[in-house]
Amino acid sequence: MNQTSNGRKALFDIHAPVFYPAAIIILIFISLTLIIGKPMEQFFVQAQNGISNSTGWFLVLAVNIFVAFCIYLAFSRFGAIRLGGQQARPDFSTFAWFAMLFSAGMGIGLLFFSVAEPISHFTNPPGGVASDVSDIDRARNAMRYTFLHYGLHAWGIYALVGLALAFFTFNWKLPLSIRSVLYPLLGDRIYGPIGHFIDVVAVVATLFGLATSLGFGAQQINSGLSYLTGLPNTLWVQVVLIGIITGAATISVVLGLDKGVRVLSELNMRLAMVFLIAMILIGPTIFLFDGFVQNTGTYLQKLLEVSTWTEAYTGQSWQNSWTVVYWAWWISWSPFVGMFIARVSRGRTIRQFVLGVLLVPSLLSFLWMSVFGNSALHLELNDIGNIGQAVEENISTALFVMLDQYPWASVTSVIGILLVTSFFVTSSDSGSLVIDSITSGGKLDAPVGQRIFWALAEGAVAATLLIGGGLRALQTAAIATGLPFCIILIVMCFGLYKGLEKEDREMQKRLRAREEESYKEVLADLITKSRQKSQEQ
Repeated sequence: MNQTSNGRKALFDIHAPVFYPAAIIILIFISLTLIIGKPMEQFFVQAQNGISNSTGWFLVLAVNIFVAFCIYLAFSRFGAIRLGGQQARPDFSTFAWFAMLFSAGMGIGLLFFSVAEPISHFTNPPGGVASDVSDIDRARNAMRYTFLHYGLHAWGIYALVGLALAFFTFNWKLPLSIRSVLYPLLGDRIYGPIGHFIDVVAVVATLFGLATSLGFGAQQINSGLSYLTGLPNTLWVQVVLIGIITGAATISVVLGLDKGVRVLSELNMRLAMVFLIAMILIGPTIFLFDGFVQNTGTYLQKLLEVSTWTEAYTGQSWQNSWTVVYWAWWISWSPFVGMFIARVSRGRTIRQFVLGVLLVPSLLSFLWMSVFGNSALHLELNDIGNIGQAVEENISTALFVMLDQYPWASVTSVIGILLVTSFFVTSSDSGSLVIDSITSGGKLDAPVGQRIFWALAEGAVAATLLIGGGLRALQTAAIATGLPFCIILIVMCFGLYKGLEKEDREMQKRLRAREEESYKEVLADLITKSRQKSQEQ
């Protein structure tokens, strides 16, 4: 942390070429949205449709490349390389590691869409599925696409960015910043205008990706409180909620990674497990376990087909509101989640890192989606309640409408609200720490004032998006910022590969040197023993 001349800790440690352009872009966006007002909603609709129609195929192709590249690295000769050097050991326990990356990577999305998405796909099937198929087939297909959006492809994006950042930061001693991953391609030019531009794009993408999640979280918290207390479910209540919870996130971010974020992440994990187990016990238990097994199997069987489907022959635009939005959303989150995962992954091998980040969170996401999604589908298949209508009217109410059909609804709804709030705080403070690092030139511990500034900025952007266009504005923000960063991720693949090749050559060279040294020592020992024996004779 930077210090003033009299030894006091400074409130800011700004890397000006990144901090000011990013802050100006965000302030201009907030100002224009608030000044223009209602017409911005139509702008967001047109922007989302235009970007999705033109570039959806590119996002689908790119995300598949990212997953394939990560799997290749895990099982290649690079898999044995350890982040931080061969003597490094993990800084956190395995449980704490999984808790932090899972909380940062998926939290609010899992809660917001665990009921809403399967029901949406059930009532309005993707364009590749006929609307007249049986309810069972529609339910099966709904879970398949839900798994697609929360499975290997989402975590493949995070694994790529996290691995690249961890490798270049801990092994090559470069700043913890997005620009560092392109060092093998750009060399010292990463410290010039090109590097500044890359970091500015990363900051803006991260902030808008976070704001999207915070907007979803505010809508869902408002829906839960409305169900429990009768609090009005309105835009301005959601804005107030964003302000209150952003204040809590600011406190957490001031406490830092170990005292604030880690503690909250582990709390999230335990509270999520309580919520999950409660739903399994009060829901259709056997159906939920059957669904988890079958959903996972169906997902794996159809993975290549559904992950490369682009609606080429249907002439529809279902993907514009789902898969394309998700891929752009996860990509816009990737600087934040990737950098956060990198910070907590020192000491793990590349194979451990990739398989851990890809498989464990994906399986946990599958279990979560199966429990909550199948609980809702069970109601629809048996004509209990009217979840489908609730989703059509207000998607943020879906979870609480579903819980209302099962025992202990008040208790589970309270847990749901607490969990959304906790994930909200964790996402905000984790994101603030990451943006702090980028805007301070890659330092691991930015000053408190800077952390507070970005925590407040995230809340301000989330509130502005809700005011400017609600759900559609949130989706448009994710797509608009995710698309340019996707291009950076493609270049990142080349940079990471070149860096790993060099690291592998150096590691093999050191290994051969040790083997030669060992051989010389053994040979010298044999010669010494031979001479001693000759002298004795």
